[in-house]
Amino acid sequence: MSAARPALEVVAELRREVERMQGAPARQAVPTHPALEGLLSLETGGVYGVDAASLALLLMSGPSAAGTWSAVVGAPDLGVEAAVAMGVDPHRTVFVPDPQDRWLEVTAALVDVVGLVVVRPPSAVGEGDAARLGARLRKQGCVLVPWGVWPRCDARLTLATTRWAGVGAGDGHLRAREATVTVHRGTAPSRTRDLLLPADDLTVRPVRPQVAAPPATGVPAIVRSPVFVRSAG
Repeated sequence: MSAARPALEVVAELRREVERMQGAPARQAVPTHPALEGLLSLETGGVYGVDAASLALLLMSGPSAAGTWSAVVGAPDLGVEAAVAMGVDPHRTVFVPDPQDRWLEVTAALVDVVGLVVVRPPSAVGEGDAARLGARLRKQGCVLVPWGVWPRCDARLTLATTRWAGVGAGDGHLRAREATVTVHRGTAPSRTRDLLLPADDLTVRPVRPQVAAPPATGVPAIVRSPVFVRSAG
């Protein structure tokens, strides 16, 4: 009997683990901004780190436009006007600009009630805190977008500005920004895309239109030259 007891304990532990996994919701696709199509796909329970406000807003805009509630924690300089221009619905967004030292507690509480949370940590985040919040994200089906350093990210997005359009020799108005977005995912090769972030009409779109796959009819597809967007002289 004593020899069989450890095996029974293992079976019981495995059964509890299976029940836990069965009770956890499967990851579901989350609406993503069209400019990121084919570059990054968001999923419930995922953590997607960014290094710029514009990238945080870009990740917010897809779910928000689809009706998902969002929240922004600890980012008082994340402008509401810029968020609206990017496509974020301010009427479905909770702003907590200064949670002070309770930022992690506030973030965890919001994970329970909204679909996406952007958080800008004021200090380094420990592995334990990140793991506990990650488990909460998966349970609630929420997406976390940390602005800054964060362990255990599913993917990280970085931004490099190429140039602004509309500036002359000491005069003119800034109209558009061409920037390179890079997605880092684990040990996989990084992927990049040049975006107008924003374009002169305040939308966000690839600098070069995505090339569609040729039709599978046996008829040769028409070949067109790529379109390049240049800054105004």
